[in-house]
Amino acid sequence: MLFDDGVLRDLVAHLTKLPGIGRKSAERLAMHILRADEGDVRALTKAILDVKTEIGLCSVCFNLTDVDPCRICADDNRDAGLLIVVEQPQDVVVLEKSGAVNGKYHVLHGALSPLDNVGPDELRIDELLARIDAGGIREVILATNPNREGETTAAFLADLLHQRNVEVSRIAHGVPVGSDLEYADAVTLKHSLEGRRKI
Repeated sequence: MLFDDGVLRDLVAHLTKLPGIGRKSAERLAMHILRADEGDVRALTKAILDVKTEIGLCSVCFNLTDVDPCRICADDNRDAGLLIVVEQPQDVVVLEKSGAVNGKYHVLHGALSPLDNVGPDELRIDELLARIDAGGIREVILATNPNREGETTAAFLADLLHQRNVEVSRIAHGVPVGSDLEYADAVTLKHSLEGRRKI
């Protein structure tokens, strides 16, 4: 078979390491690369290498960036008094796409998970506290994931932050827009009711 040995087998093996890419998708991608113009393949290869060599962490918020500080931290039009704490850089991407955020971010690079040996020292918590202690931040929004690790992390941070002179809030969790109540689980409904607001 075409993909059972040689360079195509190696390419498929590497492509299947990508998230969401199974063997069939990897084979289709390999065939696309094989048929593509050599200039396009070189451009793709260069783009992959550039990402590995030119992307680093912002020294302020620890988001991924190709400039330091990142464009969000350097943006004077953003509300510097509003800090949104997230677990991972991809969370910043999602929040930015929502268009609902005009503050700045702090990326923890994980969540507390004692079973996985992830404690406070493995996260960017000290740097978060240093930013708050430096002054100028009036509100911290804890936007960690609504799972056990994210909730544990939010509770831990809330305890630390309440000792400082900042308002602390948590993103609301609840029933997704466009879904039916009959399909929501009990925990989601509980969070929806707890996070209700007056209209």
